[in-house]
Amino acid sequence: MRSRFTAYALNKFDYVLNTYTEEKRNNLSVNELADSATGATWFALVINKSSQLQLESERLTLTQDTVEFTAYYFENKHVYQLHETSNFVKEDGLWRYHDGLLHDDCGKVKLGRNLPCPCGSNRKFKQCCASKAR
Repeated sequence: MRSRFTAYALNKFDYVLNTYTEEKRNNLSVNELADSATGATWFALVINKSSQLQLESERLTLTQDTVEFTAYYFENKHVYQLHETSNFVKEDGLWRYHDGLLHDDCGKVKLGRNLPCPCGSNRKFKQCCASKAR
């Protein structure tokens, strides 16, 4: 999850594409991913919770992981949050993103300048990531 966030923040959409399950990857392109993130400057990721489920049969071990996270980004000098519960599947020994459920609180948020920055620095928002807004 953290590597996907970092890849989005660094505009490494070829990496993002490779983190999808094979089923989902076949219906996406690097350009589509880049277009969906145009104008966004990602600056903070909070992992809210994670749970793992392992299913085994005689021939197959399928491991799934669910991660609930909140990611913060700037767009047009405003702060937005993406709050999602993501489903990951282990394919060929690697964790792959399959799909996710967006929570109702996604969208524009008002972060008080004197509140702690969501990046986890323990500094006030105005003294930390607020300066990254463009």
